[in-house]
Amino acid sequence: MALTAVPPFLHSERVFSTSNSRLTINEGKLISASENPKQENSFNAAELGMLAHLYRGEMYRSKIWRTRLDATTNWAIATTGIALSVTFSNAGNSPLPLVLVALMSLVFLSIEGRRYRYFDIWRTRVRILETGMYGPILRGEGLRIHNGWNQELARDYEKLRFHISFLEAVGCRLRRNYSFIFGVQAVSYVTKICVHPIPIGSLRDLWQHAAIGPIPGQVVLILALLFHSGLVALAVFTLKGQRAFWRVE
Repeated sequence: MALTAVPPFLHSERVFSTSNSRLTINEGKLISASENPKQENSFNAAELGMLAHLYRGEMYRSKIWRTRLDATTNWAIATTGIALSVTFSNAGNSPLPLVLVALMSLVFLSIEGRRYRYFDIWRTRVRILETGMYGPILRGEGLRIHNGWNQELARDYEKLRFHISFLEAVGCRLRRNYSFIFGVQAVSYVTKICVHPIPIGSLRDLWQHAAIGPIPGQVVLILALLFHSGLVALAVFTLKGQRAFWRVE
C-alpha cells in the first residue's frame, strides 16, 4: 500500500478567530493565542528527567532525617518508662528519677531540635518541587516558572542555609511530641509525692515528700513550676514561625 501524503495543513499554520480567543493550528496542534508556548517549558527532556531524580533524592534525604528525629523521641519515651517503673515499683522509692528523666528529655529535645533544622532543609526543597513544579503539571497548566520556584531552589543549592532558627525547631518538636512526654512526667511526679510513701494530709507533708536531699520541697516545686512554664512559653512564642512560606501549617 502506498504511503498517504501528509495533508498540507499540517505543514502550515492556520488561524481561527472565536468569540473568546484566537486559536492557531501549528503542525497539527491546537494552541491558544492567549498562551505563550515559549514560556510553557524552559527545560528540555533531559533536564526534566534530572528534576524527577532530584525530587526522589531530596525525598529520600528527608525520609532519612525523619527517621533520625523519631530515634531521639523514642529515647525520651524509653527513659520515661524506665523512670516510671523505678519510681512506682515501691512506695518508699524516691521521685528523683522523674526529675532526672525530665532533664534528660530536655537534652533529647535540644538534640532533636538541631536535627530538625537539617530535616527542614530537605523538606523545604521537596515542598518547593511539589508546589512549584508538580502542582501546575497535575492541574494541567504545564511546567511553570513564573512564580520563581526554580530560582529559590537554585539559591538554596548555591548557598546552603537553615530555614528556621534553633528555638523554632525546638518549639515545633515540643508541640508535636515532647509536650505529651513532659506532661506525663509532671503528672507522675505530682502523683508520686502526693500518695507515696503515705498520702499527704497537709502542705507540710507535701514539702517533705518533694524535698530532694538538702533542697527543701518548696524550692523543688518552684523550680519545677518555672521549668514547665518555660516550656509552655517556648511552645507558644515559636508557634507563628510555622506559617512560613513553602511550609505546611
